[in-house]
Amino acid sequence: MHALVTGGNGFVGRYLNAELRARGYETFVAGHRRDGSDVDAPLDLADADNVRSIVEAAHADVVFHLAAQAFVPASIAQPLDTYDTNVMGTARLVEALRKLPQARFPKLLFVSSAEVYGVHEPSDMPLREHAALRPATPYGASKVAGEAVALASARSYGLPVIVTRAFNHIGPGQSDRFVVARFAKRLADIAAGGDPAFPVGNLEPRRDFLDVRDVVRAYVDLAERGREGEVYNVCSGTPTKIADVLRTLVTIARVGVEIREDAALLRPADAPLLYGDNAKLVAATGWKPAHALPRSLRDIYEAACEKVART
Repeated sequence: MHALVTGGNGFVGRYLNAELRARGYETFVAGHRRDGSDVDAPLDLADADNVRSIVEAAHADVVFHLAAQAFVPASIAQPLDTYDTNVMGTARLVEALRKLPQARFPKLLFVSSAEVYGVHEPSDMPLREHAALRPATPYGASKVAGEAVALASARSYGLPVIVTRAFNHIGPGQSDRFVVARFAKRLADIAAGGDPAFPVGNLEPRRDFLDVRDVVRAYVDLAERGREGEVYNVCSGTPTKIADVLRTLVTIARVGVEIREDAALLRPADAPLLYGDNAKLVAATGWKPAHALPRSLRDIYEAACEKVART
């Protein structure tokens, strides 16, 4: 089996490539070129010819579309760039796929996000796939539109499409622009002798955290056993307060910190509670998480310490 992974040299993509190869897939990685070994082909979602050449070269049986502008604050600051990458980039990929001979149509797994759900009442939780889509950020809106583009291609052209809505995924190597990785990096700096001042945003929201290694297993399981034309939540099904995540990391790090609220880290549209129901995923594939949150947090902190030691 051959798999094309867009955004394949990003945080999730690297774990997905490892999972695919462990299962015997040959992978074709398309992404931003960082050095000569990072990608099989550089990807530019704004360039239809580039996207088409990658699709034709990959000869894929399945396409995992991860490439996106995935940082919510960046989407708020630059919404048009986010829409062009996440919506029009998806449209260009779909157009390239539909121009393949129909006998060669690969399965497309479109990686969406729980941000499409936006703000819901606590009584609506856990969110199921049929919940109303109320995106509160440009990133969430771009993923709603991307889902629509992908699913419309299934209905119009017969492309086999599966949509996943991943909730908050975390793991070693994630950019410290994201909250858990940022906490771990700051604690690693403090453990190395840095200033104990610890700036934070809102610690009260509760989120559904899932280890990236479990996320990518779910993606491959769904590509292999999911039903075409369907949407699946990828989540733990358990909400955890961000304050509790920080508390666990501080306990792991065993350092003293001085917590200070930083207005620059606050978001204007921050849902107080967001967690999902994974029953549909489990029923389709038999998947279940293998990494408990404390183990994931320890791995993340240890990776952050290694990075600080190197630098």
